[in-house]
Amino acid sequence: MTEITTGRLSIFVNGHARQIKGSMTLGELAASCNLDPRRLLVELNGQTLLREEWPGRTLEHGDRVEFIRVVAGG
Repeated sequence: MTEITTGRLSIFVNGHARQIKGSMTLGELAASCNLDPRRLLVELNGQTLLREEWPGRTLEHGDRVEFIRVVAGG
């Protein structure tokens, strides 16, 4: 079956394959992973995105998402 007939897409999150619903946004993905957006950088297909872009960015089949946790310290 393809992603169109099943309503699910295959993406990669931090290098691991993952199935998601077809209409999921980047913001929804971060929330489903229980990640705090205030301490997170996101790359989508090698492009860094601003936090304000996440809610409107719908994921597509084959997308590669990298969540990078930001840690303050010295």
